[in-house]
Amino acid sequence: MTSTTDAPRRIALLGVSVDKLTCEQVLARLSGWDYERPRMLAYVNAHTLNLAARDEALRAALNGSDLVLNDGIGLSIAARMGGERFPENLNGSDFTMRLLQFAAAREWSVFLLGGEPGIADAAARRLREGVPGLAVAGVCHGFTGESDELLVQRVKDSGAALLIVAFGSPLQELWLARNLAASGARLGVGVGAFLDFSAGKVRRAPRWMNLLGIEWCFRLVQEPGRLWRRYVIGNPAFLLRAWRDRRARAPRAGGR
Repeated sequence: MTSTTDAPRRIALLGVSVDKLTCEQVLARLSGWDYERPRMLAYVNAHTLNLAARDEALRAALNGSDLVLNDGIGLSIAARMGGERFPENLNGSDFTMRLLQFAAAREWSVFLLGGEPGIADAAARRLREGVPGLAVAGVCHGFTGESDELLVQRVKDSGAALLIVAFGSPLQELWLARNLAASGARLGVGVGAFLDFSAGKVRRAPRWMNLLGIEWCFRLVQEPGRLWRRYVIGNPAFLLRAWRDRRARAPRAGGR
């Protein structure tokens, strides 16, 4: 008999299947895997799905992931358009902390890959302080210019079981899809700006904004020049795409 933890709970949004799970259900699934093969976890928000709608390789990487988690209010609205509902907003920056706690409890070491020079090092120092027992096996910034093969070898040589990649979408998902299997890691996840937040380079939004799924508003105020197109244009474009997608897939009245 299939347990409730393993039962499929997915919502299709713009061609990507997103898991419909609580935080505790995700952790239970992570605990239940044998890791005979490496597992990939991906976060998707409105920006990620806008990219995936135009990028077949990103869409394939997301659908090939073992877990795809909903991040932000845009996905909640899109799900409700189809009569569905996500039980929680699994914000990537918050849930990645749970992943690090999960790793520490199992004595898994972690490799931090990405960010500007110095960011991964600073994040490692702060994360060791904030997550008791966390072992950081290695760090590498995202501007080395090294080939995939050399970066993968760095991770493999470190012996890390959890690989955190902060290249931003779609680069981090595509990189993991290509390279996770060769890295020796048991679990790989793309985390966007998580290392910037952890290092203190970028401030997080207040907790209430995170809970409401509107951290994007705070980030837009912080970095309007870089993020205005993603949010001011991208968010309405995502909702329009989601509405059209739902309308196209809705049963036609009088149809067969």
